[in-house]
Amino acid sequence: MAASAGPALSREEVDRALARLGAERDAVESALLALQDHPGLRLLEGAELTGRTLERWSVAGKGLPLLWALFDRYSEALASARAVRARKAKPGAPELAELNELLTGDAVTVPGGAVPDGPQLLGAPAKLVERVSLDALMARMNSWYATVLEVVSAADSVWSALPARIDLLLAELHRVRTLAGSLGVRSGAHPLGDDLTGIEQDLTELRTEVRGDPLALWRPARVPAQRGTVPEGSAFAGPAGMVDTERFDRAGRALDGVRVELEDLLRLRDEAEERLQGVGDLLQRADATLAEARRARGEVLAKIAASDVPAVPGPASALRERIIAALDLRQAGQWGRLAPLLDTLEDAAAKELARARQSLTEVTQPLAVRAELRGRLDAYKAMAARLRVSEDPEVLERYEKARWLLWSAPCDLRAAAAAVARFQQSLRPAQTEAEGGQVQEEAAGRPPVDGQVQGG
Repeated sequence: MAASAGPALSREEVDRALARLGAERDAVESALLALQDHPGLRLLEGAELTGRTLERWSVAGKGLPLLWALFDRYSEALASARAVRARKAKPGAPELAELNELLTGDAVTVPGGAVPDGPQLLGAPAKLVERVSLDALMARMNSWYATVLEVVSAADSVWSALPARIDLLLAELHRVRTLAGSLGVRSGAHPLGDDLTGIEQDLTELRTEVRGDPLALWRPARVPAQRGTVPEGSAFAGPAGMVDTERFDRAGRALDGVRVELEDLLRLRDEAEERLQGVGDLLQRADATLAEARRARGEVLAKIAASDVPAVPGPASALRERIIAALDLRQAGQWGRLAPLLDTLEDAAAKELARARQSLTEVTQPLAVRAELRGRLDAYKAMAARLRVSEDPEVLERYEKARWLLWSAPCDLRAAAAAVARFQQSLRPAQTEAEGGQVQEEAAGRPPVDGQVQGG
């Protein structure tokens, strides 16, 4: 037998060691049974693995049968120690020495290949068998368990998180594709159709990768467990990390973007007739305004002399051709092509109406000037009556001159403006005199200042 790993144990220490090792043995058995029933393990054993998962599982997959074999060795050694302890209620020195060897010494024989992480000298031949202590065997079982559990749990986390969500997103994509087809949006004929094809291809490739290589989408919070490494906290704790859902999330965002644009096209289909009618109404108002401008231009040319009246533009025939093209697109259900064209038509029709209104304003400007001069003349006439000079020969003559110029056709606006200005000037002496008299009246009615009597 190999030498004991430490000083001889007392009877109390032996009993405590047996209780501890028994509890550890029960914990290992429960953990192994749970691992054996783990859904991730069943999926790994039945899947056609590729990539990183195949590489990791080719090593970790050997761990479960190895763990059961090592567990059997551990249980047998522990049972032997319990049998020795059961011989006597108070074991003597020979029994304590044997128990000390069984519990702390290298008393467990395992095949050399069964503990591949055992210490080996570089270049030394592989051992056929190896003897280890119960504690060393427990540490190696913990290490192998951590290696197996990390792969199983990580794969199960990915399989639980992604495949069902990918299938739901693919179902949503097919619904969106049906909506796109109803709007005439198809792959090769519209960018949104190409986007849907690309999203479907990405999701299909992602689903294939998830099924065959789930660990490619697992991001551990630490370096993956290696043989000889015990997970932090507990040997039987699951691995920390997260599922990489960036590609799935990106596809979901892209599909949401396509769906929003398709819903815009759907609204366009429902509103196209009304919007095209609105464009037509704007053009009709523009035509009516241009017609009014033409009539006003004729009136200006007949009533206003020496006036530079701008020409009135013709109707926007090119815009009407584009409206016909929009109607054809609507009839053919080409909503994707109609959307930008309709936006352009609405903007162009609004600008056409503004252009017609501007033309009318420019054409009627001389008439507006004449009306403004007539209004000023009437106001000055009322002022002359108030100043009691309306019968003054000079005032009357200038008024009649201005009135004749403003109400004659064609009207010379420059001469009329000058005549109105002369009429206004003829009122200034009377206005000045009236203002002076008002000042004297106000001064006469003021109270004395500083006790002095005003006046001579």
